[in-house]
Amino acid sequence: MTAKLPSWPYSRYIAHRGGGRLAPENTLAAMRVGAEHGFTMFEYDVKLSSDGVLVLMHDDDVERTSNGRGPAAAKTYAELAQLDFGGWHSAAYAGEPLPTFAAVARYTVANGIASNVEIKPCPGREAETGRAVALAAQALWNGASPPPLLSSFAEEALQAARDAAPELPRALLVEKVPADWQERLVKHGCVALNINQKDATRELIDAVHAAGYRIAAWTVNDPERARLLLDWGIDGIFTDELAAIRPAA
Repeated sequence: MTAKLPSWPYSRYIAHRGGGRLAPENTLAAMRVGAEHGFTMFEYDVKLSSDGVLVLMHDDDVERTSNGRGPAAAKTYAELAQLDFGGWHSAAYAGEPLPTFAAVARYTVANGIASNVEIKPCPGREAETGRAVALAAQALWNGASPPPLLSSFAEEALQAARDAAPELPRALLVEKVPADWQERLVKHGCVALNINQKDATRELIDAVHAAGYRIAAWTVNDPERARLLLDWGIDGIFTDELAAIRPAA
């Protein structure tokens, strides 16, 4: 007997890090590019500065996506705010600042855009970050619909998010699909499993659905692969190719 699927008020097309390859990742500029391409759901990464401010950033270090150096965890928000998080991408985005989680939440809520908030803790700050993201999301989306989907590879962060704001939906992110994926989803009270698209098969999608969960795949950048996964019934695809893989395409 197939279990009932949880509510899924989200688009099947999710802009990876806001603007995919078209804009500097995890910035408000990226979000605007994503919106211009017709996306109504964004994925982005959130971590804590050294002084406890939630900011958008993927890496543990700032080198790849800014003109700074060193670990993000060692920098205050004021120090991070001085860095250029757009120039690495292209001259058109030079000077783009690092946004706070609060700023991006306000932008997405005001524009009717759904969020997959990936909790991306700096090493050793898993529980602290999970709790901070969940409490902030609870306040920032108070009364707004749909609620943000909180996801993480860090299960300690996911558990802390559940403890802090159990009503917010959660997804377990995995590099490789573990044999005990269902047990882990139960443990963390998740509604979805977010997998590497390389591991996506019709059989896995059917199995996850039969168990009563949603499933999404990252990062799908080949239009033919995207069509196949959607035909198989996947609930969401994260993409960097916003021009080729989008709701209107």
